[in-house]
Amino acid sequence: MSASAAAIHKELRALSAPETAAILQRFFKTGPGQYGEGDVFLGIKVPPLRALAKRHRDTDLGVIGALLASRYHEERLFALLLLMQFYRDGTEQDKTAAYELYLANTHRINNWDLVDVSAPHIVGRHLQDRSRQLLRKLARSPSLWERRIAILSTFHFIRLNDFDDALRISGILLHDEHDLMHKAVGWMLREIGKRDLTREEGFLVRHYRAMPRTMLRYAIERLPETRRKKYLHGKM
Repeated sequence: MSASAAAIHKELRALSAPETAAILQRFFKTGPGQYGEGDVFLGIKVPPLRALAKRHRDTDLGVIGALLASRYHEERLFALLLLMQFYRDGTEQDKTAAYELYLANTHRINNWDLVDVSAPHIVGRHLQDRSRQLLRKLARSPSLWERRIAILSTFHFIRLNDFDDALRISGILLHDEHDLMHKAVGWMLREIGKRDLTREEGFLVRHYRAMPRTMLRYAIERLPETRRKKYLHGKM
């Protein structure tokens, strides 16, 4: 039988550590004006959360939704770990319900770790054989986290050697103002290059002069040093 949200919250509080919470609140930039402003941490590291999620693999969608609404960062992360399991193991109806719950709660998937752990495995996987128009809509969202969901969802396709949507979304996000997006796009471009360097460099040669420096550095990180320097010095 699925545990209640209250019972799971009690288990999570037993794992919490105030010293760790203080470190995490600094690491995830929760101060005034920072990208994680106002987020609250219990102080639980990821490995214990993953272990606990495996023990609660039978958690129903209602409980997952309640946990995803928590004010505590780790409870929302835990909810996403449960949702990924629910999606992976569920029927087609279950998968659609999990996907819809995810999209209805993007305002709660509101830090880079929450997006990165979940978007490829829920949004990307769900759209594998469906229209991906939603990703282009998310890429143009005023929400930083929805834009990050757009590009991170394409990681699922990249792993299948399907690069078109990742490159298309990278083009949309080329002039994004946020450093977290520069890193995310550069990361996905680098992942493309690990599988097909010609496709990555085809994009880079067209756009590297306009790319934010952080995005470019992430994208070319695995290239030979001489080639990296040519990109960095505008000599390609």
